[in-house]
Amino acid sequence: MLDFSTAVSLFKDDKIRELSATDEGMRFLKLRSLSRKEYLDYLINKFKIDIGNSKKNNEKLRLIYESDLRSVNIDDAIKELFEKERKTRHENEQQLISELYKVQSFEWGGLHQNSLEATIVNRYVKKITSYQTLSDAIEGDLHNSLRAYVLASWYNHWTSIIIEDIFKEHVNVIPAVGQIKKIDFFLNNKPFDLKVTYLPEGYIKDYRKASGLRPELTLMKDLARKLDISFDTSVPESVLIPDVWRKLDDHPSDDAHRLVSELYACRETLLNESIANPEPLARWFYEKQGVRRFDASNRLFLVMVDKNNFFDSWKLKRARSLISAHVTKYIEKVDTDVGFQIEFDWDGESYSTEADVIFVIK
Repeated sequence: MLDFSTAVSLFKDDKIRELSATDEGMRFLKLRSLSRKEYLDYLINKFKIDIGNSKKNNEKLRLIYESDLRSVNIDDAIKELFEKERKTRHENEQQLISELYKVQSFEWGGLHQNSLEATIVNRYVKKITSYQTLSDAIEGDLHNSLRAYVLASWYNHWTSIIIEDIFKEHVNVIPAVGQIKKIDFFLNNKPFDLKVTYLPEGYIKDYRKASGLRPELTLMKDLARKLDISFDTSVPESVLIPDVWRKLDDHPSDDAHRLVSELYACRETLLNESIANPEPLARWFYEKQGVRRFDASNRLFLVMVDKNNFFDSWKLKRARSLISAHVTKYIEKVDTDVGFQIEFDWDGESYSTEADVIFVIK
């Protein structure tokens, strides 16, 4: 039997997969997701668990773990707690979705999502020596950048909650109602971290290189110069690629239409190949993750693709009905052993994990 101290040590060492491989480890992970005081007290009162005079959360968690409380009872309690929390969100969800549809653009304003303070300090505090210049920058450039950053963060936050609820409402899913690292829910009794994303520009670039094709941006810039189409080379590729693409798509020349059609066809081929065999894409997601967010936990990647306009795929995060249809279809067709095992390398080390990719395509 897995004792509590060992389970805690494994959890602290990010050994989520090792824990989830045993019934007792899974039982610990589910209880760990209920480690907030109000959740623990709910379990203690509901199932009449004797905890003596214990008041600290960690001690309560240990005593509950060491009690005869069964996993099925924990599952039922989690679903009850989720339904209570979900009720308020459900009542306001349609209005929230309506508000999300008011967002017309999705940009981070040039501010880095994981180092906002450092970006402001390096770009404004340490760079500008004139009070008036700084004041003008705050009122102009920084104000606009912060507005874009806050809107993008707001959009990401609430669409993520809506999408997670789609999974958590399904009968085959046990939600992680409390904060537990690297686990959003248990699907068919296996823990998963949900990642909502798009068909990555970096993956498209790598695919073209492996296929012996020149980069999209290189081809587009060459033709844009030939057609006397101006573009701003100071912006990042993530902004420049859709900008030049749209300008070429709107141009009347046959060369522009031919190039856009060729680039689109290549993206569509890559998408179809990824749907048929998602493992290379999943491996790419793991190997390209940043240092601050690195982990090898089980992941479900929800990949949004608007085939009418790849660069508008971000808008699909608020398309609840479309997402729900794809997610429900996926959950109901997967067998007990969800996902596939994947081996990947990161920073000179080899890792093994389990993952799957769900495509939401318009």
